[in-house]
Amino acid sequence: MDFSAERPRAVLAFDTANEVIALGLGVLDDTTQTVRCVASKRIPAHRSSNTRLLPEIDALLTAEKMERADIATVCCGRGPGSFTGVRICIATAKGIAQALGVPLIGVSTLDAIAWQMHEAGIRGQALVLADAMRKEVYPVRFTLDDAGVHRLELDTVVKAQEEARRLAEAAVLLVDSADLSAEAAASSVRSADLFSASVEAATLSATVSDSSAEEVVSPASPTDSSARGAQLIIAGDALSKYADLFAPCGTFAPEEVWTCAGSGLLAALQAAWRRGDANPFDVRRHDPAFLLPVYTRLSDAEENERMRDVAKAQIPRNLHTGVQSASVPSHAAVGEDRDIDKGVQSVSFRPATIADVPTLAELDSQLMPDDTWSESSIRDDVARRDRTWWVACDETSNALVAYAGGWVVEGQLQILKIACEPAYRRRGIARELLAHLASDARDLGACECTLEVRASNEVAQSFYQTVGLAEVGRRVHYYRDREDALIMTGPLPLSVHDVAGMDLLIGQVSPADSSHPLILAIESSCDETAAAIVDGHGRIIADVVASQIDFHARFGGVVPEIASRKHVEAICGVVQACLDEAAEHLGTANLSWNSLDAVAVTYAPGLVGALVVGVAYAKAAAWAAGIPFIKVNHLEGHLYANKLARSDIKPPLVVSLVSGGHTMLVHVRDWGDYCVMGSTIDDAVGEAFDKVAKALGLGYPGGPVISRLAQQGNPAAIHFPRAMMHSGDLRFSLSGLKTAVVTYIHNQQQQKADLNVPDIAASFQAAVIDVQVAKATAALDETGAKEFCLGGGVAANPALRAAYESACAQRGVRLTMPPARACTDNAAMIALVALDRYQAGKTSGLDTDAAAHSNLEEPY
Repeated sequence: MDFSAERPRAVLAFDTANEVIALGLGVLDDTTQTVRCVASKRIPAHRSSNTRLLPEIDALLTAEKMERADIATVCCGRGPGSFTGVRICIATAKGIAQALGVPLIGVSTLDAIAWQMHEAGIRGQALVLADAMRKEVYPVRFTLDDAGVHRLELDTVVKAQEEARRLAEAAVLLVDSADLSAEAAASSVRSADLFSASVEAATLSATVSDSSAEEVVSPASPTDSSARGAQLIIAGDALSKYADLFAPCGTFAPEEVWTCAGSGLLAALQAAWRRGDANPFDVRRHDPAFLLPVYTRLSDAEENERMRDVAKAQIPRNLHTGVQSASVPSHAAVGEDRDIDKGVQSVSFRPATIADVPTLAELDSQLMPDDTWSESSIRDDVARRDRTWWVACDETSNALVAYAGGWVVEGQLQILKIACEPAYRRRGIARELLAHLASDARDLGACECTLEVRASNEVAQSFYQTVGLAEVGRRVHYYRDREDALIMTGPLPLSVHDVAGMDLLIGQVSPADSSHPLILAIESSCDETAAAIVDGHGRIIADVVASQIDFHARFGGVVPEIASRKHVEAICGVVQACLDEAAEHLGTANLSWNSLDAVAVTYAPGLVGALVVGVAYAKAAAWAAGIPFIKVNHLEGHLYANKLARSDIKPPLVVSLVSGGHTMLVHVRDWGDYCVMGSTIDDAVGEAFDKVAKALGLGYPGGPVISRLAQQGNPAAIHFPRAMMHSGDLRFSLSGLKTAVVTYIHNQQQQKADLNVPDIAASFQAAVIDVQVAKATAALDETGAKEFCLGGGVAANPALRAAYESACAQRGVRLTMPPARACTDNAAMIALVALDRYQAGKTSGLDTDAAAHSNLEEPY
């Protein structure tokens, strides 16, 4: 299919929410708002979606004679479904859409199945049941008529047995109510809680606020003539597991519509387009960074926390991002902070449209009575090409709660309007709106921002100062009431220091004059989302890290489910910040994906749910950009991190890898040729630090706080065991030491004795260091290496670094240590490995998958 003579009009649609891969290709017609299905496939995946999705997409485009450049928009299923499956789908979709620079629109997987039922000629009351594991289902009811598909309820998750019982009772009520009045029958149904939304579903309105979600309409009364005597028609992959359970509840649709297919996704997209809820040609409205899965519950850790600690506080569940705000208190006494999570996490941002104008005008008259614009003025301004307007909407009510508008002229963004409802102020909404205006203005060539503010409005002036604006002049009698206006000007207030609620750490980079190849590397193995770009000389020209530590701290360790959800939310923003940082370094307005030579990613080892996000995104972006994909071993990255300190470092050398998940000594015979000389037989060093800190009530992460306290204590105050110090090999054991410390703390508490926390910290740390240094020197003696290096988060410990400095100096061994910031997970180290692999021609296939474990000694 040749689109060469016109703008791209193809839409690529896919879903992996269950055990199949759904693929669809369509053609967009913007004159009729039609999506014509060109190809639709349903491929059994059996937990192989991440290895098969991109090869299948590539094969489908080839079969239909389409090019990647023909794709005008990407449409993907948002679930609900398998957590991993949905993540693979959305991460892949984000990678493709961001690299192509096209809109990404999400549709409900269950709505897509309902549309397939509709296309199969099914009419009447329908139920889609998706398997939610844990003996649970995702049930959503629909009405299917000639006009289309009408969703009757919000997404929720319930026990399969409970849903079957409710449906069976509903079927009885439908029959028994045939002779009752409509009012009596409706009352019976309501009392049984069969056709009214449950309390749980009422909290989930955010899940249908996405532009692609079907409108929720009130269900028909069971006494309506259309419903009387009609049986519920049931579809969904849950029937494969619970067919016997749901058999009494209605009739089953043909099995071919139980799972999602490409045609259903395209039909759901067309419906959203025609409702005005989506525009497949509007990339600003459908920025890939905005899209998130359908969440029906928080992570298990957060749900348990709510039940245990905050049930009385009635803190709303943030089901938009699927992760509570890091600032949500973990106790019941929240007082005036009880609504803290109704802030930015429950507000969505989008470009304003003409349809918003009446609401904008009404809100403007309320919030800015002394400077109100007429509805016609706002309508004219929103429609102008040199204007940018954004709005913020409450995810629960979908009400417009804040807005901002700007005029881009002569390289400058002039802020025309910015206002927020009082109930939503002081929550970062205005700052985010300014960032969106600034991003648009930058794309239109602006490089600075200016505005006028009332001379008496000190609060607003203070806010503008925080985003980098400063007073440069005054307009006398500027306002209608003759009050002066202060002119404030500064750089564009771009949101480059915050992504998904996480501060971005921008690392130091090399001087300019970079050369190809330029390789983008991504790291997502644990709780940091990171991206970096390396040039052909091995110089890091951009290095960005978003740490999730605040989201995990109250749980005393990394929660895998929270980690993967935050990666999905953050990855587009982190990568874009990295590209922007590189562009600034190179002295260009922007760095396009076409300027890159490869995309690399950590594929192992680590948390699988976290790795999957990075791998799926990186593969998809590489495919969309038409450049090689490179997988990198995370542990090898920590070895290469030493190059960030000394670029000329060369093997042979010995490296001590000490982190929260690993403790090992590695003989680097050459880059890519490694021998693990010894590793821990139980706990890792970082894990031991965390557990001791937890026992002392010091919080998470434990390493930094133990290190700080140890500086004030006596390392000889308490004798803790040096496990395996004289084992005759290079293995480690930390479990016994950890137990000894915890036992000591317990005994002191039992005796009502005061704990000398600095002494405990110093004595514990000394026991760890003694063993680490003894084993390291033995490894140096065994190999004869004259170079010793460190790697991993614990390598940032000052006392450990000092001990290694002393030991190496005594032996005449050169010690190389990564910068403290590079000891923790980062993408710069991944980029350095990727550069070597790229130059050696070691690229990877689109069938690459994530792996929790890997053998550093085995080539890959």
